[in-house]
Amino acid sequence: MKEVTVFDHPLIQHKISILRKVETGNKEFRELVEEITMLMCYESMRDLPLEEVEIQTPITTTKTNMLAGRKLAVVPILRAGLGMVNGVLNLVPAATVGHIGLYRDEQTLEPHEYYCKLPKNINTRQIIVVDPMLATGGSAVSAVNFIKQRGGEKIKFMCIIAAPEGIRALQTAHPDVEIYCGHVDEKLNEHGYIVPGLGDAGDRIFGTK
Repeated sequence: MKEVTVFDHPLIQHKISILRKVETGNKEFRELVEEITMLMCYESMRDLPLEEVEIQTPITTTKTNMLAGRKLAVVPILRAGLGMVNGVLNLVPAATVGHIGLYRDEQTLEPHEYYCKLPKNINTRQIIVVDPMLATGGSAVSAVNFIKQRGGEKIKFMCIIAAPEGIRALQTAHPDVEIYCGHVDEKLNEHGYIVPGLGDAGDRIFGTK
């Protein structure tokens, strides 16, 4: 089973604290989600393979390192995951973007798929599934299921806030998936929301509530 990486970087923790505040507006919330994602992406991509290439500088030719091997694909879980995409693309502009649409039944808390579109050659790519919240874990488990059913193999999951219940669910269903998160919170409440959490990330990103 892959271990969970929880980022303790002061900048990430500071920005998450602002993100949680009820008075943080939609514009600032969106910007913070993007900034936090970028900082987390920087750390989670430490294992990307490099290859030595020869380039021409203004002074001379030299050998230097560039990314090699697998190409990157970022796959947000709609809709809140969209808020994290630019944070990844800011660092890896050549990454392709897939989309997985899930909605949660408010009674059973079970996820249901309504859309799945992944980049070509998904089996050759390093895949990062992004969603600001890992709550019950149902959406994350389903998203990884869909990706594996379509040939995806090397998968990481990145979220900003996670509940212990969601981590356990994802690890149990997919022990091969690396999990990266900004903070592990206390628990889920009776409605399946993370406590203390930050509310509904999708509503706060898009201003729909």
